[in-house]
This record gives sequence, C-alpha cells and structure tokens, in this order.
Amino acid sequence: MIDKRLLSKRFSEHAQTYDAYANVQKNMAKQLVDLLPQKNTNHKINILEIGCGTGYLTRLLVKTFPNATITAVDLAPGMVEVAKGLTTEDRVRFLCTDIEEMALNENYDLIISNATFQWLNDLPATLENLCTRLTANGSLIFSTFGIDTFQELHRSYEQAKEKLQLSMDSSPGQTFYTLEELSQVCEAAIPYLAAVPIEITKIEKLELEYFQTVREFFTSIKKIGAANSNKENYCQRPSFFRELINIYDTEYRNDSGVKATYHCLYFKIEKHEYSADNHLGLYIIPDGYIK
Repeated sequence: MIDKRLLSKRFSEHAQTYDAYANVQKNMAKQLVDLLPQKNTNHKINILEIGCGTGYLTRLLVKTFPNATITAVDLAPGMVEVAKGLTTEDRVRFLCTDIEEMALNENYDLIISNATFQWLNDLPATLENLCTRLTANGSLIFSTFGIDTFQELHRSYEQAKEKLQLSMDSSPGQTFYTLEELSQVCEAAIPYLAAVPIEITKIEKLELEYFQTVREFFTSIKKIGAANSNKENYCQRPSFFRELINIYDTEYRNDSGVKATYHCLYFKIEKHEYSADNHLGLYIIPDGYIK
C-alpha cells in the first residue's frame, strides 16, 4: 500500500532535481508519443494527463495537438508548480489532486499517463473509471513499470537477508506486474465490452542505466522523489545496507558501471465506434518487445 502523503511530500521536495535524473521517464514519454493517434492531430480534442510531474509529457502533447485542451493533474504540489512555470499555454490547466479521488465530470478523447500507475493503490478501479470517461473513439494510453524493474536491487536485498539470516517479510519497494498480468487487469477493467469494439496494444521494453557506485544509483532514485513510499516496513539496519551494497556492487558491476534495470510497460486502449465493418468485441494486439 502506497502512503500517498509521503509520496506527495517526496515528489514535491525533489521537483527541482527531477528532470536532471529522470532519463528513463523521459524516454518513456517519447515512446508514449509514438503510440498517439496520428490522425486528426489538429482537431479540437480534450486530453487528460495523469501524473504530469514537471510537465515534460505535457509539453510534448502541446506540440503534437496544437488545438487540444489539456487537463494535467499531479499529486505533488511541488511538481505542479514546476510544470506551471515551464508551460505557458493557456489551453493547459494544471490541477493538484489524486486521480484515485478525483471526480471526473468530463469525457476525454485522450487520457494519457507516463510512469505513474505504479503509484496507484487500486489500479483496476481507476482503469475502469477512466475507460468510462473516454469518448466514442477515445484512447487511454499509459506507461508504467514491470516486474523486472530494479531486479538487481531486489535480488541483492534478498541475498543480504539470507546471508544475515534475517527472517523479516519485507522488500525495498512495491511489487510490479508482468506484461500479461497487467493486460488481464486492463481487460477486466474495461466496462461494457459488448457495447463497443475495444483494441488493446501492449509493449514492453528494458531500459538500462549504469552508475559509478550503488550509492549513486540510490541518489538518482532519491533525486526524482521515487524512494520507497510503502506503508509497510523495510529493513533499515546499517549493517544490512552495507551487505546489500556489497552484494549489489559485486554481482551487478561491469565495464559500464553498476547496472539498474527498468522494465517499461506500455498500453494503448482504444475505443472504436460500431459500424458494419467493425465487429463488437475485444481485440488484443500481439505483444511487442522493443530491444
């Protein structure tokens, strides 16, 4: 369970340093842009962006859809203030709110979110709510992190517990979905499958980052505000972390430095208006794996 107050505090405190360290998140935003509908980009459409952060994706949306009205929301007030300062378009409205508590009173042609859904406590309910707010040909496009994210850290954590004979049930962060598990969550969350044709595209990609030291990796996580915000306890003994760092540095260092893996998942859920050529049902586009 994510502690939303702690999460908001941490992201706000590091809003000024976020862009300098969020290299993977920027790459994910660019991948989302590649998934955007390419037709009718000049039309007046309504866009909802969830977890806008410092507004990096927001500004890409502004360029891609010159006539769109954009509502960009984020949980952290510090992030919203930075985004406002970097985005001057009048057609962009920023809101500081939690999407899991926000009342949605409009319909949207595009709902989009980058590297945010891993912070939700009830993803299925949120997905269902968002799908009900898509227009007849609307799309929900999002990225999040998959089960292999920070696999080096998680393995080192478990090895350190075993070596020090610690029996505690804890982890250094939240757990993530596999691509197939998240696909099943999406399918289950889509309401009224018999009413309109639905198409789901799913892609996964591994992003690797290298650091001079394990502590430098930890610093990069802290500088974007993404440190462990779980309500559950995790081991904070100095001796344990010394052992964890030693194992991580020994097992996952190569000529490029200490490795950290990001497992990036991308989903595009598209509604289509019914026609004689467009049969009802759910269509799953085969998995894509980008190397």
